[in-house]
Amino acid sequence: MRYDGRKNEELRPVKITTGYIKYPEGSVLIECGNTKVICNATVEDRVPPFLKDTGRGWITAEYNMLPRATQTRTPRDIQKLKLNGRSAEIQRLIGRALRSVADLDNLGERTITIDCDVIQADGGTRCASITGGFCALALALKGLMDQGVYKKIPLRSHVAAVSVGIVGGEAMSDLCYVEDSGGEVDFNFIMDGSGNIIELQGTGEERPFSKKELDSMYELAKNSIDQLIALQKDAIGDIVR
Repeated sequence: MRYDGRKNEELRPVKITTGYIKYPEGSVLIECGNTKVICNATVEDRVPPFLKDTGRGWITAEYNMLPRATQTRTPRDIQKLKLNGRSAEIQRLIGRALRSVADLDNLGERTITIDCDVIQADGGTRCASITGGFCALALALKGLMDQGVYKKIPLRSHVAAVSVGIVGGEAMSDLCYVEDSGGEVDFNFIMDGSGNIIELQGTGEERPFSKKELDSMYELAKNSIDQLIALQKDAIGDIVR
């Protein structure tokens, strides 16, 4: 029996609320168990200097955890006058994941920034940010299509992410904080709607792991991401065709 009573392959309850914030071009609140992340998409008619006059667009992300998203208060980065290393690594991961399924050539010379703000953390915040961030991005692009900017949304596929690990010698999907912090092996799987792997982040936290264990984690991740993409479609419609 897992910490919260789930089966090893079972996701935490997932809820995606669209239009959560009034002003962004795309906005969702994603809840994965007790992890809650607000994902907002902002569209700007400019691109980084290296893309100027190329006709291509850009998608980037910023990630932040509110001071009391966890059991103890974490000071804001502004107090340290620099972004902490963990946040910097996570927001680069989110940007890479979203760009991997976007048609940047047909995006036009505009930048879409996905702001992911963790308001409550219980493990898997980067995975929730990717899964919810995609929804915010898709909603922003659908809005542009509805305005006549695009004939077809410039997305090739969905993308979602899930944490998987070995805890107590067993492979488990969608780890909560207690499982994540006490597990022997920790992985983040990022995959598209066809089951292709976009990125893997994994390590043997307490011991090496076998190919057989890796295969079992992959199967759990694939099944979980299929479920997450189905939930994305329920929330925003099947707008990627």
